[in-house]
Amino acid sequence: MADKIMSILAEVTGGKSYKAHKYGLDHAERPSIDYGEDSIIWKKMAETTPHRKYVSLEELSKVLSKRKEQLLTYFLDGSRRVFKVDDIAYLQPGGRRVIYPVIAGQIGVGCCKRISRQIFPEKFKREIVLSIPDIANADGKAGFFPATAKKLNECLELKRLGMKFSTILPYKTAKNFDKEFEDRGTACIQERMGEREKELVAELVREGKLDQDNYLVKDGSLEYRPTKEDKADKKKYQVFKNNYNWVLGVSKNFNPEVCMDINGKPNPGFIADLPLYNRTPVACFENPDFFGDVQFAVWYIRLRDKTRTRTPFDGIIKVEKMLVTEEEIENGVNSDLVDTLSAYLINERNPVCYGSDLRWANHIYPIYLTESFVKSKYVSAESFLHLF
Repeated sequence: MADKIMSILAEVTGGKSYKAHKYGLDHAERPSIDYGEDSIIWKKMAETTPHRKYVSLEELSKVLSKRKEQLLTYFLDGSRRVFKVDDIAYLQPGGRRVIYPVIAGQIGVGCCKRISRQIFPEKFKREIVLSIPDIANADGKAGFFPATAKKLNECLELKRLGMKFSTILPYKTAKNFDKEFEDRGTACIQERMGEREKELVAELVREGKLDQDNYLVKDGSLEYRPTKEDKADKKKYQVFKNNYNWVLGVSKNFNPEVCMDINGKPNPGFIADLPLYNRTPVACFENPDFFGDVQFAVWYIRLRDKTRTRTPFDGIIKVEKMLVTEEEIENGVNSDLVDTLSAYLINERNPVCYGSDLRWANHIYPIYLTESFVKSKYVSAESFLHLF
């Protein structure tokens, strides 16, 4: 069928499509440890009471479970499905052709709200994007990739499905990068998903929906980095920080090696031995190369008894909060607030997906529901791949 996406892309960019095998690039959803280098500088403790041992939250969790009011109101999850949809070749100096993968992805970002102990959809953003090698724009023309996306959107099959490419994301082909081309394309799509998440958080803030009584819990780390424009404008930079005053990042996967003991030495055993319904002391960390001068408070909570999980790290979540106010930066987060937020998170532990989701021990239920809501909006893999 001449109207397929790859036929149009090859024609517009001067490449040669090989109609290669299509397959998904997403990893299986299973519990895992992040073994990557976090490159985080741990500076100091980041709470007003300098705890040296675990803090038990069992009694506080029971007290809070009997109350009607909740501090955790909004829940955000970003998800993407990424596919290698073809190989495309471009002519290099000297007359030889080099083959590169074409990566396509569906991005979904959703937010749910709790009202009277029930969860309802609040916001949803969906995009389909394409990531192709930067040398597809051989002449370096300004506006080439947006114009190419516009051309692709003339595809009749896209119109029939009511879909369109929101953008084309060029990945770098220079040899001084360690990642494989497939990983570079996937990283571009992952970064795009993060930008959509930041936009959704900013919308909630502009609408006045986040405050000291209505926190947003985001699935995963608060890896949002300020843009160059943010850093260049003090007002924009402060707005960026203020957007996360009432946001918590909750990660199911983490690198236990970056957990420090009270002497500042790596001590993953300190997390592995965390008792049920306890939290660790709160540490402050920063990564100047990635986050600028933004600092974070981080702590760990055990939701599940390790005798009932497969590994010592199943059943533990990592919690992050950006330090926004001068008082927080100077003295850390109020320890009573840390205890309260942690107790609420313990009460959110997932009660229903045992056995059906290998990550059950690390889930909090509203995030599980939000994730399910986002994934229900995807076009099926078969229909999506048929476009190419």
